[in-house]
Amino acid sequence: MQGDKLYHYAVIRLVPRIEREEFFNVGLILFCKRERYIRFEYHLCPDKFRLMHSEADYDDVIENLETHKQIAEGNPQCGPIAQLDIPERFRWLTAVRSSIIQSSRPHPGKTGDLDKTFERLFEELVK
Repeated sequence: MQGDKLYHYAVIRLVPRIEREEFFNVGLILFCKRERYIRFEYHLCPDKFRLMHSEADYDDVIENLETHKQIAEGNPQCGPIAQLDIPERFRWLTAVRSSIIQSSRPHPGKTGDLDKTFERLFEELVK
């Protein structure tokens, strides 16, 4: 369709104990270069977090997720990464890393409504 926009998204995962390779989905990032669109949202259920027997502090994880969101939004207070253009911020946020906050590989799609697609994916994959 002519109104369809190409987008890429990745699921944000919490890996409380990296050596066990267990994770659960806590967020989503979606971007569309043509529309200069990027959106990052997260939801970390405290009860689910406690079930993972993590040594990480819940508030520290929330703070890190919030920093990721601020970087995605381009908040200049978050340093030089946040000042990169949207595709570079997306690539940085979805880069492979060995930390407790990781992302899936990016996946492509097409949509006529980026916000509606984000909401649907967030509901299906995170909540």
